[in-house]
Amino acid sequence: MRTAAVKPSLQAGARTQFSFRVPATKTVPHLYPEAREFQLMPTVFATGFMVGLMEWTCLHIIDPHLDPGEGSLGVHINVSHVAATVPGQTVTVEAECTKVAGRRIFFHVKAHDGIDLIGEGEHQRMIVDWEKFEQRVNDKAKRARLSPITRGTG
Repeated sequence: MRTAAVKPSLQAGARTQFSFRVPATKTVPHLYPEAREFQLMPTVFATGFMVGLMEWTCLHIIDPHLDPGEGSLGVHINVSHVAATVPGQTVTVEAECTKVAGRRIFFHVKAHDGIDLIGEGEHQRMIVDWEKFEQRVNDKAKRARLSPITRGTG
């Protein structure tokens, strides 16, 4: 297991695009259903879901360069959300790796809904060893007297 850097096969310039048809469940009222304020907002693609789609697209670049037991976590996001998208539209995210610095990977991301540029900005992810990460988080959960976390199986 590497701890110092990403595999040399991942380099600046790596890019991909990913398209996703927006369902009604990815609109603002679904972001935090318990938030009355969100329930009063229009049923347009939520910024939080757009950010998640941008992260998902970046994962498509990283995943082929990971060793077993490794993954990545989003550690920084700075994006605009400048146009509304309605359910049923398809959002296409373009992501480009702009820099690799040790375990930190930098991206430029851009999202378009077929009519408008809806968002653009920068994202960073950190490569982690899942076992070590879970151990640190579970130590924190224990100190907080909460249940340990687990990783999804999907």
